[in-house]
Amino acid sequence: MKTIFTFFLILLTSLFVSGQKAPNIIFIMTDQQRSDALGCAGNEAVISPHIDQLAEEGVMFTNGYSSVPSCTPARSGLLTGLSPWHHGMLGYGRVARTYKYEMPRMLREAGYYTFGIGKMHWFPQKALHGFNGTLVDESGRVEQDGFVSDYRDWFKLQAPGEDPDQTGIGWNEHRSGVYQLDEKLHPTYWTGKTAVEFIKNYKQNKPMFLKVSFARPHSPYDPPQRFLNMYNDAKIPAPFIGDWCAEFNTNGGGKDAAFGNFGNEHALESRRLYYANITFIDEMVGEIIQALKEKGMYENSIICFTSDHGDMMGDHYHWRKTYAYEGSAHIPFIVKWPEGMNAGVKRGSHLENPTELRDFLPTFLDAAGAAVPDDMDGRSLLQLIKDPGASWRPYIDLEHTTTYSQDNYWAALTDGNWKYIWFFRTGEEQLFHLEKDRGEIHELSKDSKFSKELEKWRERMVQHLSERGEDFVKDGKLVVCQNVMLYSPNFPKDERTDNERLKAWNEAYKGTDDE
Repeated sequence: MKTIFTFFLILLTSLFVSGQKAPNIIFIMTDQQRSDALGCAGNEAVISPHIDQLAEEGVMFTNGYSSVPSCTPARSGLLTGLSPWHHGMLGYGRVARTYKYEMPRMLREAGYYTFGIGKMHWFPQKALHGFNGTLVDESGRVEQDGFVSDYRDWFKLQAPGEDPDQTGIGWNEHRSGVYQLDEKLHPTYWTGKTAVEFIKNYKQNKPMFLKVSFARPHSPYDPPQRFLNMYNDAKIPAPFIGDWCAEFNTNGGGKDAAFGNFGNEHALESRRLYYANITFIDEMVGEIIQALKEKGMYENSIICFTSDHGDMMGDHYHWRKTYAYEGSAHIPFIVKWPEGMNAGVKRGSHLENPTELRDFLPTFLDAAGAAVPDDMDGRSLLQLIKDPGASWRPYIDLEHTTTYSQDNYWAALTDGNWKYIWFFRTGEEQLFHLEKDRGEIHELSKDSKFSKELEKWRERMVQHLSERGEDFVKDGKLVVCQNVMLYSPNFPKDERTDNERLKAWNEAYKGTDDE
């Protein structure tokens, strides 16, 4: 009897010491932050010490991507753990009301208290998808009668009669300007401080899943003066200009143009204020991490940092997103794992495996001890952290339905070393050797020296698109598509009519909405 009692005592002690308690999950994301806009990504101009430290205490996935690089489809993949074809949104539209798999709901079912703060970009705008609660900042977006975001209501309390948009720069402009109000009224401040308050007040006897979603550095590029002053002497990297992009070298289109050459100084100034907004976010991330430490939650927390998509910032005379290029589709991807978890990589490591937003949900389910569905396209990043030699996908798929111009309708594949792009409407191809040319300056599809590489990636694209039928692949060859598809047949059916779907596509095509 004594032997049995001792055995169970040792077993219980072992479970406690080895950290079997489910970790807290803190998911921090920004909006429209390109992968190279961090100090830890090698950009010496960007001041981001707290995010850099997070990378130093975790792992940085250097080939992290957003498969459909605009707001709502990117967030659909994040929410569901599915690929674009399988969650159904192939471009900018409205997130469905309900999905088979939903991150907050699945984590809540796994025993977590789930809460979201900041930009969700869902519809209805206070939809929960399984969250116990949300406090949202929707950048002034109103998509239903009577909606007012929690940030805007808070702003009215703090500054009665003031205009939160006083800076006067729109959501999708490439202009920049200093925030015209007290920095404590800025949405970045509200999001960060609200998260800190939530952490300090947390008393639930269950692990926490907290999503903190900043609405910046997405335009407007509007940092408070204090943060812009930090960049007075910064050497801002100039936009990449490829040997293939002359057709975009125009000066038309206005202040919210998706394409255009507005001068090098204009691009550098926009980047300067964009970086300053990131430094503001970084300060808030530091406060969130400090709150976790003071609460005794930091060590037993998985903390992730990413963005929904990037921002071209003038690369190849492109602005905003929805493009296959690195500025648009390549995003920050950092995971700090909890103490006590057995890891096969050293903290501060960089891993080159191609990863995507769909991988966060299975990662969190894995951490929670919950089953990852067999038909979920994403994979747990913890598997690579535990064993960097584990089997992994050889490449990741990217795409976006027509936006800004008819020809901007494409699918792409990349392993972080090479990138192949197929344009559905024109049948044109592009090939870039990212390992040697991360700026995508040299387009290689017409260079005979790379014909075998081109054929290899073309065949991979055939395999990737084959499940979509003969409108995409016929007789083993890629098909030029005349019709645009915004929602795949897998998109959840809801009460929206075909006319409403068409309207959503038209808004996306014209670029008049906030992607």
